[in-house]
Amino acid sequence: MSFIDHLEVLRWHIIRAAIAVVVFTLGAFLAKDFLFHDLILGPSRADFWTYRMFNQVGDWLGASGLHMDKPTFDLQNRQMSGQLTMHISTSFVVGLALAFPYTFWEIWRFIKPGLYPHERANSRGAVFFVSILFILGLLFGYFIAAPLSINFLASYQLDPTIENQIDLQSYISTLTTMSMSCALVFELPMIVFFLAKAGLVTPELMRVYRKHAIVVILVIAAIITPPDVSAQIIVTIPIILLYELSITIARVVGRNNTARLNAQLAENQGVA
Repeated sequence: MSFIDHLEVLRWHIIRAAIAVVVFTLGAFLAKDFLFHDLILGPSRADFWTYRMFNQVGDWLGASGLHMDKPTFDLQNRQMSGQLTMHISTSFVVGLALAFPYTFWEIWRFIKPGLYPHERANSRGAVFFVSILFILGLLFGYFIAAPLSINFLASYQLDPTIENQIDLQSYISTLTTMSMSCALVFELPMIVFFLAKAGLVTPELMRVYRKHAIVVILVIAAIITPPDVSAQIIVTIPIILLYELSITIARVVGRNNTARLNAQLAENQGVA
Protein backbone atom coordinates (compact mmCIF):
# COMPACT_ATOMS: atom_id res chain seq x y z
CA MET A 1 0.00 0.00 0.00
CA SER A 2 1.11 3.52 -0.73
CA PHE A 3 1.37 6.21 1.92
CA ILE A 4 -1.90 7.76 0.71
CA ASP A 5 -3.62 4.36 0.96
CA HIS A 6 -2.39 4.00 4.56
CA LEU A 7 -3.79 7.44 5.38
CA GLU A 8 -7.12 6.46 3.84
CA VAL A 9 -7.28 3.31 5.98
CA LEU A 10 -6.32 5.30 9.09
CA ARG A 11 -9.00 7.88 8.29
CA TRP A 12 -11.74 5.26 8.33
CA HIS A 13 -10.47 3.78 11.60
CA ILE A 14 -10.60 7.27 13.13
CA ILE A 15 -14.07 7.90 11.71
CA ARG A 16 -15.43 4.66 13.19
CA ALA A 17 -13.84 5.44 16.56
CA ALA A 18 -15.30 8.96 16.47
CA ILE A 19 -18.75 7.54 15.68
CA ALA A 20 -18.47 5.26 18.74
CA VAL A 21 -17.55 8.25 20.92
CA VAL A 22 -20.52 10.22 19.57
CA VAL A 23 -22.92 7.31 20.15
CA PHE A 24 -21.81 6.83 23.77
CA THR A 25 -21.85 10.60 24.31
CA LEU A 26 -25.44 10.81 23.09
CA GLY A 27 -26.37 7.88 25.32
CA ALA A 28 -24.81 9.57 28.34
CA PHE A 29 -26.50 12.85 27.45
CA LEU A 30 -29.94 11.22 27.27
CA ALA A 31 -29.37 9.35 30.56
CA LYS A 32 -29.11 12.64 32.44
CA ASP A 33 -30.82 11.50 35.65
CA PHE A 34 -28.61 8.44 36.10
CA LEU A 35 -25.48 10.22 34.89
CA PHE A 36 -25.68 13.10 37.34
CA HIS A 37 -27.86 12.00 40.24
CA ASP A 38 -26.43 8.50 40.62
CA LEU A 39 -22.98 8.68 39.03
CA ILE A 40 -21.57 12.21 39.15
CA LEU A 41 -23.21 13.40 42.38
CA GLY A 42 -22.85 10.03 44.13
CA PRO A 43 -19.62 10.97 45.99
CA SER A 44 -21.33 14.10 47.35
CA ARG A 45 -23.86 12.06 49.37
CA ALA A 46 -23.43 10.26 52.68
CA ASP A 47 -24.82 6.94 51.34
CA PHE A 48 -22.10 6.63 48.68
CA TRP A 49 -20.62 3.12 48.58
CA THR A 50 -17.07 4.22 49.45
CA TYR A 51 -18.11 6.11 52.58
CA ARG A 52 -20.23 3.20 53.79
CA MET A 53 -17.42 0.69 53.21
CA PHE A 54 -14.84 2.83 55.00
CA ASN A 55 -17.22 3.24 57.94
CA GLN A 56 -17.86 -0.50 58.11
CA VAL A 57 -14.14 -1.30 57.94
CA GLY A 58 -13.48 1.32 60.61
CA ASP A 59 -16.10 -0.24 62.90
CA TRP A 60 -14.71 -3.72 62.26
CA LEU A 61 -11.14 -2.65 63.05
CA GLY A 62 -12.15 -0.30 65.82
CA ALA A 63 -10.41 2.54 64.00
CA SER A 64 -12.52 5.68 64.09
CA GLY A 65 -9.96 7.43 61.87
CA LEU A 66 -11.28 5.48 58.89
CA HIS A 67 -14.78 6.87 59.29
CA MET A 68 -15.82 9.17 56.46
CA ASP A 69 -18.75 11.50 56.96
CA LYS A 70 -20.77 13.25 54.29
CA PRO A 71 -18.75 16.04 52.68
CA THR A 72 -19.93 19.36 54.09
CA PHE A 73 -20.44 21.51 51.01
CA ASP A 74 -23.14 22.84 48.71
CA LEU A 75 -22.87 22.66 44.95
CA GLN A 76 -23.68 25.84 43.10
CA ASN A 77 -23.96 26.94 39.50
CA ARG A 78 -22.99 30.59 38.93
CA GLN A 79 -23.38 30.84 35.16
CA MET A 80 -26.55 31.09 33.07
CA SER A 81 -25.51 28.27 30.73
CA GLY A 82 -23.34 26.48 33.30
CA GLN A 83 -25.52 23.42 33.83
CA LEU A 84 -26.13 22.90 30.10
CA THR A 85 -22.41 23.29 29.38
CA MET A 86 -21.49 20.80 32.12
CA HIS A 87 -24.15 18.40 30.83
CA ILE A 88 -22.58 18.42 27.37
CA SER A 89 -18.93 18.32 28.47
CA THR A 90 -19.51 15.61 31.08
CA SER A 91 -21.44 13.49 28.58
CA PHE A 92 -18.49 13.80 26.20
CA VAL A 93 -15.98 12.69 28.87
CA VAL A 94 -18.18 9.71 29.74
CA GLY A 95 -18.50 8.93 26.03
CA LEU A 96 -14.72 8.93 25.67
CA ALA A 97 -14.33 6.59 28.64
CA LEU A 98 -17.01 4.15 27.45
CA ALA A 99 -15.72 4.16 23.88
CA PHE A 100 -12.07 3.67 24.88
CA PRO A 101 -12.00 -0.15 24.39
CA TYR A 102 -13.50 0.15 20.91
CA THR A 103 -11.27 3.13 20.05
CA PHE A 104 -8.16 1.20 21.04
CA TRP A 105 -9.41 -1.81 19.04
CA GLU A 106 -9.68 0.38 15.94
CA ILE A 107 -6.15 1.70 16.49
CA TRP A 108 -4.89 -1.85 16.99
CA ARG A 109 -6.55 -2.98 13.77
CA PHE A 110 -4.54 -0.31 11.94
CA ILE A 111 -1.24 -1.26 13.62
CA LYS A 112 -1.60 -5.05 13.57
CA PRO A 113 -1.09 -5.62 9.79
CA GLY A 114 2.36 -4.00 10.07
CA LEU A 115 3.58 -6.50 12.67
CA TYR A 116 5.58 -9.63 12.03
CA PRO A 117 3.76 -12.96 12.63
CA HIS A 118 5.62 -13.61 15.89
CA GLU A 119 4.82 -10.07 17.06
CA ARG A 120 1.14 -10.64 16.36
CA ALA A 121 1.26 -13.91 18.29
CA ASN A 122 3.02 -12.33 21.26
CA SER A 123 0.63 -9.38 21.28
CA ARG A 124 -2.49 -11.51 21.29
CA GLY A 125 -4.98 -10.22 23.85
CA ALA A 126 -3.54 -6.69 23.88
CA VAL A 127 -6.94 -5.06 23.34
CA PHE A 128 -8.49 -7.14 26.12
CA PHE A 129 -5.81 -6.39 28.72
CA VAL A 130 -5.60 -2.69 27.81
CA SER A 131 -9.38 -2.42 28.19
CA ILE A 132 -9.44 -4.35 31.48
CA LEU A 133 -6.68 -2.22 33.00
CA PHE A 134 -8.41 0.96 31.84
CA ILE A 135 -11.71 -0.12 33.41
CA LEU A 136 -10.02 -1.18 36.67
CA GLY A 137 -8.20 2.15 36.86
CA LEU A 138 -11.40 4.04 36.13
CA LEU A 139 -13.26 2.17 38.88
CA PHE A 140 -10.39 2.69 41.32
CA GLY A 141 -10.34 6.40 40.57
CA TYR A 142 -14.11 6.76 40.88
CA PHE A 143 -14.63 4.66 44.02
CA ILE A 144 -11.37 5.29 45.90
CA ALA A 145 -9.19 8.20 44.73
CA ALA A 146 -11.93 10.70 43.82
CA PRO A 147 -14.12 10.22 46.95
CA LEU A 148 -11.06 10.55 49.21
CA SER A 149 -10.07 13.78 47.49
CA ILE A 150 -13.59 15.19 47.47
CA ASN A 151 -14.22 14.27 51.10
CA PHE A 152 -10.94 15.78 52.29
CA LEU A 153 -11.03 18.98 50.25
CA ALA A 154 -14.73 19.66 50.82
CA SER A 155 -14.46 19.07 54.57
CA TYR A 156 -11.32 21.15 55.06
CA GLN A 157 -12.05 24.46 56.78
CA LEU A 158 -9.88 27.33 57.94
CA ASP A 159 -12.62 28.46 60.30
CA PRO A 160 -16.11 27.09 61.14
CA THR A 161 -17.67 30.37 60.02
CA ILE A 162 -16.47 29.80 56.44
CA GLU A 163 -18.91 27.74 54.38
CA ASN A 164 -17.81 25.57 51.47
CA GLN A 165 -19.91 26.47 48.46
CA ILE A 166 -18.31 24.56 45.62
CA ASP A 167 -18.80 25.50 42.01
CA LEU A 168 -20.31 22.69 39.93
CA GLN A 169 -17.51 22.89 37.38
CA SER A 170 -14.84 22.53 40.08
CA TYR A 171 -16.53 19.47 41.57
CA ILE A 172 -17.04 17.66 38.26
CA SER A 173 -13.53 18.58 37.10
CA THR A 174 -12.05 17.02 40.26
CA LEU A 175 -14.11 13.85 39.87
CA THR A 176 -13.39 13.32 36.17
CA THR A 177 -9.71 14.25 36.41
CA MET A 178 -9.09 11.84 39.28
CA SER A 179 -10.96 8.99 37.60
CA MET A 180 -9.35 9.41 34.17
CA SER A 181 -5.87 9.90 35.68
CA CYS A 182 -6.11 6.60 37.53
CA ALA A 183 -7.42 4.89 34.38
CA LEU A 184 -4.32 6.01 32.46
CA VAL A 185 -1.90 5.19 35.30
CA PHE A 186 -3.25 1.63 35.43
CA GLU A 187 -2.03 1.12 31.85
CA LEU A 188 1.55 0.90 33.18
CA PRO A 189 1.88 -2.91 32.72
CA MET A 190 0.83 -2.70 29.06
CA ILE A 191 3.15 0.25 28.42
CA VAL A 192 6.02 -1.75 29.88
CA PHE A 193 4.97 -4.76 27.79
CA PHE A 194 5.28 -2.85 24.51
CA LEU A 195 8.50 -1.12 25.61
CA ALA A 196 9.98 -4.50 26.56
CA LYS A 197 8.95 -5.91 23.18
CA ALA A 198 10.83 -3.03 21.56
CA GLY A 199 13.88 -3.73 23.70
CA LEU A 200 13.68 -0.34 25.44
CA VAL A 201 12.95 -1.73 28.91
CA THR A 202 14.42 -4.71 30.74
CA PRO A 203 13.54 -6.18 34.15
CA GLU A 204 17.10 -5.51 35.31
CA LEU A 205 16.71 -1.83 34.45
CA MET A 206 13.40 -1.62 36.29
CA ARG A 207 14.90 -3.29 39.37
CA VAL A 208 17.87 -0.91 39.41
CA TYR A 209 15.59 2.12 39.22
CA ARG A 210 12.91 0.69 41.55
CA LYS A 211 13.68 3.27 44.29
CA HIS A 212 13.51 6.09 41.78
CA ALA A 213 10.24 4.72 40.45
CA ILE A 214 8.77 4.63 43.96
CA VAL A 215 9.65 8.30 44.40
CA VAL A 216 7.95 9.11 41.08
CA ILE A 217 4.91 7.06 42.13
CA LEU A 218 4.70 8.99 45.41
CA VAL A 219 4.85 12.25 43.47
CA ILE A 220 2.08 11.06 41.13
CA ALA A 221 -0.03 9.96 44.11
CA ALA A 222 0.53 13.36 45.73
CA ILE A 223 -0.61 15.11 42.55
CA ILE A 224 -3.81 13.13 42.01
CA THR A 225 -4.80 13.01 45.69
CA PRO A 226 -5.30 15.69 48.34
CA PRO A 227 -2.56 16.42 50.93
CA ASP A 228 -3.80 13.57 53.08
CA VAL A 229 -1.33 10.83 53.99
CA SER A 230 -3.91 8.04 54.18
CA ALA A 231 -5.28 8.89 50.72
CA GLN A 232 -1.79 9.00 49.22
CA ILE A 233 -0.94 5.59 50.71
CA ILE A 234 -4.17 4.06 49.40
CA VAL A 235 -3.41 5.33 45.90
CA THR A 236 0.32 4.53 46.05
CA ILE A 237 -0.04 0.84 46.99
CA PRO A 238 -1.82 -0.36 43.80
CA ILE A 239 0.54 1.65 41.58
CA ILE A 240 3.56 0.03 43.26
CA LEU A 241 1.93 -3.38 42.77
CA LEU A 242 1.44 -2.52 39.10
CA TYR A 243 5.12 -1.60 38.86
CA GLU A 244 6.12 -4.97 40.34
CA LEU A 245 3.76 -6.69 37.92
CA SER A 246 5.40 -4.74 35.11
CA ILE A 247 8.80 -6.12 36.15
CA THR A 248 7.42 -9.64 35.87
CA ILE A 249 5.94 -8.85 32.45
CA ALA A 250 9.28 -7.43 31.26
CA ARG A 251 11.05 -10.58 32.47
CA VAL A 252 8.62 -12.86 30.61
CA VAL A 253 8.89 -10.78 27.44
CA GLY A 254 12.70 -10.81 27.66
CA ARG A 255 12.76 -14.57 28.14
CA ASN A 256 10.48 -15.07 25.13
CA ASN A 257 12.62 -12.76 23.01
CA THR A 258 15.77 -14.66 23.99
CA ALA A 259 14.15 -18.01 23.22
CA ARG A 260 13.02 -16.77 19.81
CA LEU A 261 16.47 -15.45 18.95
CA ASN A 262 18.08 -18.74 20.01
CA ALA A 263 15.62 -20.66 17.87
CA GLN A 264 16.39 -18.45 14.88
CA LEU A 265 20.14 -18.90 15.38
CA ALA A 266 19.74 -22.66 15.64
CA GLU A 267 17.63 -22.66 12.47
CA ASN A 268 20.17 -20.57 10.60
CA GLN A 269 23.03 -22.81 11.70
CA GLY A 270 21.05 -25.88 10.64
CA VAL A 271 20.48 -24.39 7.19
CA ALA A 272 24.16 -23.49 6.91
